[in-house]
Amino acid sequence: MAKIYSEISKTFNEYLLIPNLTTPECIPDKIALDVPLTRNSKGKDPLRLNIPFVSAIMQSVSDDKLAISLARCGGLSFIYGSQPIESQAKMIKKVKSFKSGFVTCDTYLSPENTLDDIIQLRDKTGHSTMAVTSEGCQDSTFVGIVTSRDYRVSRDSLDKKVYDIMTPYHKLIIGEEGISLSKANDIIWANKLNCLPIVNDDQKLINMVFRKDYDAHKENPLELLDKKKSLLVGAGINTHDYQERIPMLINAGVDVLCLDSSDGYSVWQKETISYVKATYPGMYIGAGNIVDAEGFRYLADAGADFIKVGIGGGSICITREQKGIGRGQATSILEVAEARKKYQEETGVYIPICSDGGIVYDNHITMALAMGADFVMMGRYFARFDESPGKKLKHGNDYVKEYWGEGSNRAKNWQRYNMSANKETLFEEGVDSYVPYAGTLKDNLSTTLSKIKAAMSSCGAASVKELQEKARITTVSATSIREGGAHDIILKEKNY
Repeated sequence: MAKIYSEISKTFNEYLLIPNLTTPECIPDKIALDVPLTRNSKGKDPLRLNIPFVSAIMQSVSDDKLAISLARCGGLSFIYGSQPIESQAKMIKKVKSFKSGFVTCDTYLSPENTLDDIIQLRDKTGHSTMAVTSEGCQDSTFVGIVTSRDYRVSRDSLDKKVYDIMTPYHKLIIGEEGISLSKANDIIWANKLNCLPIVNDDQKLINMVFRKDYDAHKENPLELLDKKKSLLVGAGINTHDYQERIPMLINAGVDVLCLDSSDGYSVWQKETISYVKATYPGMYIGAGNIVDAEGFRYLADAGADFIKVGIGGGSICITREQKGIGRGQATSILEVAEARKKYQEETGVYIPICSDGGIVYDNHITMALAMGADFVMMGRYFARFDESPGKKLKHGNDYVKEYWGEGSNRAKNWQRYNMSANKETLFEEGVDSYVPYAGTLKDNLSTTLSKIKAAMSSCGAASVKELQEKARITTVSATSIREGGAHDIILKEKNY
């Protein structure tokens, strides 16, 4: 006989936070939003996020452009896997090559190249500063630099040699290998440089440091960087072609993987996790999605580094309508957080929880964190911004962005939803839609983070962990939900 749960499945909108004592230690300016991304395994430092945000593994959300913007703000994107392996790896490389600090040069010329070669390379790569080496490759001797200020296309012959254009090595100010980023920037500012080459004892170019990256880093103090000062980036994978896909993603520099499935409580996820742990022991992998304690325990025992919670709660997801599968997001998070607590008590291992779906308002993010989620994964939220892949269109009198689900016919991501290779059995579990255009990611994210910090301050919490320990939560009636918004007035305009 089927097991019937007596507890009603609830959403975030059915709860409110009760204020605690606010003290000088938890004013918004002192609140830290960094959280763990991966489990605290022995011998391997966990990855951390500087803000508790990751973007959904979706064609209409997470490409390299959004990944760069989000990582610069402190979050992480998982580049969507419903594309050819080569193109996904290429996106990963673009994110990893975008460095604020020490930049690895990938644009080389030899002294025998011409101005025509410079122009072609500039148009191909978008780089205006190019290293000149004796053989025109990374491993040969560094002999000079060419910048856009060294030539004039309208006056110089296209046959003009690079050695007549470049600034030669003996005229360059350089930094020695091992120099700190702070010292390199001091040299740049003291000598009014735009670029400082970092060179080793064999006169080989190691890195370049650019003035513009220093300015950009000051504007983005929460940038999520690895030890080489590259932005962190994740990638979505499935349980079908992972053995072919993962090696190329690792070669491209991916920092963390995440299994992308509408139902993660399956033997195929366990098999994939086991493969990754055995074949690439240094790689992190998240799993999901699940909605209860049993699903959490299964993936935790399998070795998942973080676990995604949520089925059917996404704005473009129709899994609950099509299959009758899912659970209210708040109820799911509460049960899984309790299961995680028991797992930690038994094993000493803490596994982060990702709340995926069910976020309608910014306050729902704070509620998810208070209930036990370490970070949230969102699609609709990020799809609204300039940096998302969807087209910006005029719809009536308003601007919108395209937003489609991975379960829609447009995405054709059958690997995410189907456990067999029989595509004839497929049906839609997502829709094709628009979302209101909202502008830039950074501006909107700043407002959202301010709301989260303000709520945490009211709860007397200076960190996400403290919020989870101190939060007092109450359920609300339908009437009190209405009472919580503007009511019994005529709004001039709704701009919040």
